[in-house]
Amino acid sequence: MNEHYLNIPFEEGRPLQQQIQERLVDAILGGHLPVAEPLPSSRKLAEQLKVSRNTIVLVYERMVDAGYLQSSKRRGYFISPAFHDPDQINVQDKSSRDGDSQKWSDRFKLQPSKYQTIVKPNQWQQYEYPFIYGQIQQEYFPIEHWRECARRTLSTTGLTDWLHDRVDIDDPMLVEQLRTRILPKRGIYAGPGEILVTMGTQNSLYLLANLLFDRHTRVALENPGYREAHSIFRSFNADLVLQPLDQEGIMVDEKLRTCDYIYITPSHQVPTGVEMSCRRRAELVELARSSNTILIEDDYDAEISMQENPIPAMKADDRDNRIVYLGSLSKSMSPGLRIGFMVADEQLIAEARVLRRLMYRHPASNNQRQTALFLSLGYYDAYLRKLRTLYVNKLVRMERALNQHLPDLMTHDVHSGASSFWLRVADGIDTEHLAWVASREGVLIEPGAVHFLHPSPPCNYLRLGFSTIPAHKIEPGISQLRTVLERFNDS
Repeated sequence: MNEHYLNIPFEEGRPLQQQIQERLVDAILGGHLPVAEPLPSSRKLAEQLKVSRNTIVLVYERMVDAGYLQSSKRRGYFISPAFHDPDQINVQDKSSRDGDSQKWSDRFKLQPSKYQTIVKPNQWQQYEYPFIYGQIQQEYFPIEHWRECARRTLSTTGLTDWLHDRVDIDDPMLVEQLRTRILPKRGIYAGPGEILVTMGTQNSLYLLANLLFDRHTRVALENPGYREAHSIFRSFNADLVLQPLDQEGIMVDEKLRTCDYIYITPSHQVPTGVEMSCRRRAELVELARSSNTILIEDDYDAEISMQENPIPAMKADDRDNRIVYLGSLSKSMSPGLRIGFMVADEQLIAEARVLRRLMYRHPASNNQRQTALFLSLGYYDAYLRKLRTLYVNKLVRMERALNQHLPDLMTHDVHSGASSFWLRVADGIDTEHLAWVASREGVLIEPGAVHFLHPSPPCNYLRLGFSTIPAHKIEPGISQLRTVLERFNDS
């Protein structure tokens, strides 16, 4: 028995049974264990791995159920005959090729890897003060309710709702929940044919750009603005117009009349958090009507708005189907779930549905059904109420801490319920360098230059999100950031 193949350097945070089973499966499929001999007894393997005997017994029984092992009375567990001749897969590195290998860079028609993008540390959870935007504080997520929805989805009756390929049709239950529970909160009333489920806002933007943009299309974006939207539109060779902001949102002027489309984030502008005023919204809608322009409204964080009476979506007053509305559950439920939706005229939705079918058919049906159950059973609304209360507390703490420690950095008052603050440091400070130094002190911040969409962005802006940092760590985190900044000011 090649028992050294069963030595496992256990990883923290992962179930022991899962890690042991993975190692056994790997050893069986790799042909590293003799098929004529029994596996080590549960007692012996437990002693070798320093785990309980019950843990090994449960793993062995689970692998019997999966067909990898057979149990022989008084003899032990043997590898099933089906795995006596495992596939021999060569996993050696083949990166060294001869001189005739392809030079793929000469074949690319598009190289998105050269586009600038927003970068977040993969291990941000390990930092003491993660002022990172767009993540959730996972301990508040109602995991038991989510598991209940998963169990219902995986029940015998639930399988028929998602196991089979729907081709290009979304889960009817999810569409109905979006139509009757989510959209009316924003003042939007739409039919099922006007709604398309997507894999998040970026997916919605890519579908739209693929359908509507080419080198003759003129598109306006807020600047600073959403970097990923800029990259997507640029990849379709659209003529991009970068429009500045003021305290009321995107500035409306004659330049916008030359545009075919205007992309906006009116509820909480990315990245500044500015809420577009009612007056500015009316001006923009009137300009769009008079110049035959389409508005793309990205309402990415509407579900977590902390306002008691938020301004309805611009789509709510769309009388002539001139506004394409994009929504997402990423900021409220889970960034990793990738559930978004598009609301627009049926003709546009129908074409987007066909295009989506060519790309990936539809978002995973089990995820759609599980989300639909989470909404229909009231778990989502209960979670949102708790989340909003938590965020209000965090917002108050952030504003208080910034006014106490870094009052000169505030670019505007944040009373609209945005879950981040947009700050400006002294002109001579590069926030890329500041972020690196602060991270060594346990403080994660987001440099702001990436959000400016022109070639020579200012380097003295930064964004602080508070959705993921525990409330009690906000004030000491801001205090630590002030200490780091004082070193820059003194140098």
